[in-house]
Amino acid sequence: MPSPYLEILRSPRVAAVLLLGFSSGLPLALTGGTLQAWLTVSGADIMTIAWFSWIGIPYLLKFLWSPLMDRYVPPFLGRRRGWMLLTQLALVAGIAGMAVSSPNSDLWLLGCLALWVAFASASQDIVIDAYRTDLLPANERGMGAAVSVLGYRIAMLASGGLALILADQIGWRQTFFAMAVLMGVGMMTSLVAPEPALRGTPPRSLRDAVVGPLRDLMSRPGALQLLALIALYKFGDALAGTLTTAFLIRGVGFSLTDVGTINKALGLVSLLLGGLVGGLLLVRMSLMRALLLFGVLQAVSNLSFAVLAWAGKSYPLLVFAVGFENLASGMGTAAFVAFAMALCNHSFSATQYALLSAIASLGRILFGPVTGGLVAAWGWANFFVLTFAAALPGLWLVWHMRAQIDAVEKAQPQVT
Repeated sequence: MPSPYLEILRSPRVAAVLLLGFSSGLPLALTGGTLQAWLTVSGADIMTIAWFSWIGIPYLLKFLWSPLMDRYVPPFLGRRRGWMLLTQLALVAGIAGMAVSSPNSDLWLLGCLALWVAFASASQDIVIDAYRTDLLPANERGMGAAVSVLGYRIAMLASGGLALILADQIGWRQTFFAMAVLMGVGMMTSLVAPEPALRGTPPRSLRDAVVGPLRDLMSRPGALQLLALIALYKFGDALAGTLTTAFLIRGVGFSLTDVGTINKALGLVSLLLGGLVGGLLLVRMSLMRALLLFGVLQAVSNLSFAVLAWAGKSYPLLVFAVGFENLASGMGTAAFVAFAMALCNHSFSATQYALLSAIASLGRILFGPVTGGLVAAWGWANFFVLTFAAALPGLWLVWHMRAQIDAVEKAQPQVT
């Protein structure tokens, strides 16, 4: 009898999610760090570069137009794949437009095109999240979350580090054209990816597309507690991550090379490994047990940075802390994404997933700016102890709501 783990890894659904994760991650750096580097080497002043950071706002507001993508169905490829192809065509046009612009002579045009790319990218994220939610059966969701992150991170390396190397060798115009060509990965996937076996009925009106997702979520048993769990499960992990780089450089005294090679490189490998391990464990482990176990590991891993703060500069402790924290974070992300997908109704999955992801990031956005004050008042070690404490309410909710979580998981059909 074939191993269920091998069956998951061979699934065409999981393969499609991997490639779409790449398509989702590719545009992000092009309007973020890569664009910032282009502006910097072109001589733009620091105020201009700072204003360009607002180009990322569509990623925060994408839930506002997600009902349109639930309500309306393109005349080709179905409700999800049709929208994916449309957003990818918009991305190719926007990235190619950036290629023929210049920070020196067309700054406003470049800014408008970058904003268009960010909007199209956020829209692509909406529909890819919805497609993944509709496509994957419950037993494939953990691995689907893991390979989606894997594809996303590989794409960010391509549009981030690789793009900078290419720009240095062949110029910015050719580099952005190359990135536009790479969007072909997502377009080809949209054309050949499997259609979800379980397709929800689109809302009958735009009003239903806006009101229906909220009404559906709030009709669930323990709805407010479920939403609180979404908000709190990754809160401690996200809070610790806001100042990790600053802590390693300023708080402990590691060099930029140390942080780049250990925190960034090892951290990325550990994060991806954690996601893959978490996804594989979710094949056999119940969703509630995974949320609880991976959440405990997430919380405890924050204490490894507290130990590093108490001990001072230590390379073995740095390797352990970075590896442990990112491994646990990757496992927690796999369980969290599987839980968020399980909460979505197939009729409203674009809007509901966008809402849930916005709720999940709410705590980080609201409390991120105060973390500096906490460090100034309490010190680095106590700050990381506080992030451990911040994870406990989410863990308590997982245990308190174990019956509801089991009911959510059992309500999801298994597709083979």
